[in-house]
Amino acid sequence: MTSHDERKSGQDLQKVIRLITLALAVAAVVKELRTPPEERQWNGVLGFVPYDFRVPTFARVKERMWDPENAHLLNPRVFGVGWTLNVGRLVELVRQRVSA
Repeated sequence: MTSHDERKSGQDLQKVIRLITLALAVAAVVKELRTPPEERQWNGVLGFVPYDFRVPTFARVKERMWDPENAHLLNPRVFGVGWTLNVGRLVELVRQRVSA
């Protein structure tokens, strides 16, 4: 069982992560709005954190979340700020481990 202090600590961490994510999203939007309209892309890297505010497409979802051939386990999110897990690559790595 978890104590009240452990639960509160976990909740505090979640709040901090949400606040950081929100701050990064605001910074990315501000960056795009400061760019001349014809040059806005709504995706890129903010410092070292990727963002993508374009309308998600099936091709992009597949490319970032199910690409066993991609060497990366983490890819930029399909929509939003941060990274997403490349489940296809994870499954491929597990298959390679099991078959070895």
